[in-house]
Amino acid sequence: MHAISLGAPYLDTDADQLCFSLDLPERPALAEREVVVGGIDVRLRLLGASHQVFVGPVRETVACLRETDRGLPATHSEELPGWTYDFGAETRRLDPEAFSAEVARVLGLVADNENSLCGIFPGSPEAVTAVVVEAADGPAGGGLVWRTWHTYPQHGQIVSTQTRLEAR
Repeated sequence: MHAISLGAPYLDTDADQLCFSLDLPERPALAEREVVVGGIDVRLRLLGASHQVFVGPVRETVACLRETDRGLPATHSEELPGWTYDFGAETRRLDPEAFSAEVARVLGLVADNENSLCGIFPGSPEAVTAVVVEAADGPAGGGLVWRTWHTYPQHGQIVSTQTRLEAR
């Protein structure tokens, strides 16, 4: 899947504005894609304020939202009905050359993965939100791993997350 141009500016303008939730309802989406990975239905959603991934009991939201505390956890684990959920986030600040190289790498990953969704925001070809989902084997059977990237060219920041959802 190739990146799509989004018709609205991004609302989270700094990595520090992002927050995390597992129980928010759908937010207005700029782009949405439904995929089936390893026999599991997944909804990938790009927001003006970042992303949502809906799968089974999970309603993962990483976004800039007024009603939620700011800041992403470095890690978060939770037992959900029938599933084990593990989330991790990292924010990096890169010099312009390294930032451009990393954005190009992410765009290549998206282009090579049919189970992905990537949007480029107006104003900069390096203002990107991307989600890639893949099947994962776990001790109890199937599961998923998804990775996301949120880029902030004005600050040279890239927020990356990785989530693992395993059947128990």
